[in-house]
Amino acid sequence: MLNKPSMLANAMSGLDSPSAKHVVAIDVMSGDGGLPVIMGGVRRVLARRQDVHLLLVGDADAIEASLKSDPIADGLVTVVPATEVVTMDDSPAVAIRNKKQSSMRLAINLVKEGGAAACVSAGNTGALMAISKFVLKTVPGIDRPAISTTLPAIGGHTHMLDLGANVDCTAQHLFQFATMGSILTEAVDGIASPKIGLLNIGSEATKGNEQVKEAAPLLIDSSLNYIGFVEGTDIYTDKVDVVVCDGFVGNVSLKTSEGVARLVSHSLKQEFKASVWNNLVGFFARPILQSFGDRIDPRRYNGASLLGLQGVVIKSHGSADQLAFANAIDIALLEIALGVPDMIRSRLDAKVACTS
Repeated sequence: MLNKPSMLANAMSGLDSPSAKHVVAIDVMSGDGGLPVIMGGVRRVLARRQDVHLLLVGDADAIEASLKSDPIADGLVTVVPATEVVTMDDSPAVAIRNKKQSSMRLAINLVKEGGAAACVSAGNTGALMAISKFVLKTVPGIDRPAISTTLPAIGGHTHMLDLGANVDCTAQHLFQFATMGSILTEAVDGIASPKIGLLNIGSEATKGNEQVKEAAPLLIDSSLNYIGFVEGTDIYTDKVDVVVCDGFVGNVSLKTSEGVARLVSHSLKQEFKASVWNNLVGFFARPILQSFGDRIDPRRYNGASLLGLQGVVIKSHGSADQLAFANAIDIALLEIALGVPDMIRSRLDAKVACTS
């Protein structure tokens, strides 16, 4: 198994100076597009960064064949064999108990044993979360990891969590999500006191379910910059930096956002094709439309953090293309550079010390 020192040494053979590079384990057997998409994302990253080393975990023969057909710079990748794959139909329990040699499990094991600083996978979200929590454990003070990502907003972007890891949450879980979201936003965006909003069906104190109502006082009494309840329309404004919700609401919101972005793109294309005049207008408006399209392109926001783990794990969208998967790797590299898990741990330790 790869979590044994001897196998880790073999996996890292050929990596001349691990300490000088950011090492990321890639679950190459994951995602709807399979190996071609994952390897395309890998190539995009390596084409512009020489300070990384990627451990490609999966079917060794298939990976080697891909490398031969389109070589990647020597010394920047290492192939780590895996004999099993976690499918989208596998339950978290099956993935943990019966697929210990899967590409997903071995990639996470590499993080646990210090062979990699982060793991990136586009596989089964439930399995990835379950295996990550089982292998890496959570930071002390955090009960459940949360999936966090950024969404485009006026003046920049908004961080949102949880996006699907925890369908049923308590008020305490929501409070922990808010704490982690605040720490991440402060680190990534350099905002001294990020504005935290609790997603609700209205801004009035009487609105919402019991979990949301019970979470509000916890946030009000905390040192967080809590601005109160926010609604779905506030997610894309500059009113809030971090939007907190349970995984059910967050996942529906995220998928709705992606659907709206595709609808806008499709509708604009159809309108510009409707007549010669519209086509001409579209030609002159192309630079503006391209810039707008890039800004709301879901691929550029791909890569969700599994916050609260004692290690960096990034979940890529299963339907990600090469550009989107490359962005997920970039997110992993950013969190490695910032030391996000250690940052969350130290901040939580400081809070405990202040209250004791």
